[in-house]
Amino acid sequence: MTVTSSAPAAAPTPPLAARAAAIGGSPVRDILAITARPEVINFAGGLPAPELFDVRNVAATYQAVFDEASDRAMQYSTTEGEPALRTALAERYTNRSLPTGADDLLVTTGSQQGLSLLATALVEPGDTVLVENPCYLAALQVFAFAGARVVAVPGDDDGVDPGALEALVAEHRPKLFYTVPTFQNPTGRTVPGDRRAAVAAVAARRGLWIIEDDPYGELRFDGEHVPWIASYAGAEDRTVLLGSFSKVMAPGLRLGWLRAPAALRRACAIAKQAADLHTPTVNQLAAARYLADYDLDAHVARVAGVYRERRDAMLAGIGDALPAGSSWTRPEGGMFLWVRLPSGYDATALLPGVVAHHVAYVPGAPFFAGDPEPGTLRLCFVTQTPDEIAEGLRRLRLGLGRA
Repeated sequence: MTVTSSAPAAAPTPPLAARAAAIGGSPVRDILAITARPEVINFAGGLPAPELFDVRNVAATYQAVFDEASDRAMQYSTTEGEPALRTALAERYTNRSLPTGADDLLVTTGSQQGLSLLATALVEPGDTVLVENPCYLAALQVFAFAGARVVAVPGDDDGVDPGALEALVAEHRPKLFYTVPTFQNPTGRTVPGDRRAAVAAVAARRGLWIIEDDPYGELRFDGEHVPWIASYAGAEDRTVLLGSFSKVMAPGLRLGWLRAPAALRRACAIAKQAADLHTPTVNQLAAARYLADYDLDAHVARVAGVYRERRDAMLAGIGDALPAGSSWTRPEGGMFLWVRLPSGYDATALLPGVVAHHVAYVPGAPFFAGDPEPGTLRLCFVTQTPDEIAEGLRRLRLGLGRA
């Protein structure tokens, strides 16, 4: 007689956390994966032009760091960030009329981490967060992952409406208002100084944190610099300013920072200790060395000059590519142009036909926390040359059914 035994059936693993199961991926990342083929002219990504990276000098700074401070570069660092880098960043703010000390700053692994740390430090599940409409997509992801109730603040081509902001603060008692006031992603618009002052006044009257995200502000082509919201009366003790090297040096460095009042900065440092202990030491030391040895402002000016030409190339051809009755922004800097197609058009439904012509954009609908505008889309103008932009717009015309 033969006896056989069988192992008991394995029990299923516990489910994912509800927030992980409920939050989808980034539509922009999904589109980039679909359109990664070299024949596609990709206006979808927010990718800096790689041929403009200062590879030689960045590489030289890494070599200098390894030659002179290899033990330190390869070692753990403080959560707050390397003092040399924080000092250099503080000097840049102070020289631009925003007095800042090294201890006002926390170095982060990209400014996206800074946004995540702030959500951890400020937002309880169920708290209300106010955002622009439309809004930077990854910010919407962060706040949704934190369990926030996200409410969009109405605005116009000059940004958020301060009166609507105040009414929504009174109605919802939110924890914070998130904004990209300069060359906004996705619209490219810039909030003028009087509105920034009004936003600061609302925050002071109503008791509100402001998260001012500024990844694009140095990429100005036209017009005059507008002071940060953090510099306006009433905002000093309640504004967090996020910055990054991703658009002015290289995104692969994953170096960002936040400038915040002491108690909130300390809470973010504790959250960062739980997330990654600290931002890579070698990257921080190399960035500090670059700021000491090279002229970042001159490099940014060269990049902005090229980006201006590419913006102008897109503006020159966009009218012929779009259906009659379309409108679009004319950004003074940054990376993005925002399009509104005429009533009845759906940019999401049109995208597969456009991609079939080997060109891509990002539909605008995912950028809205409130009711989406289906006829909107975002175009990035900095990654391609003017000739490639012209060809991409020709393909876009065909993809939108315009012979």
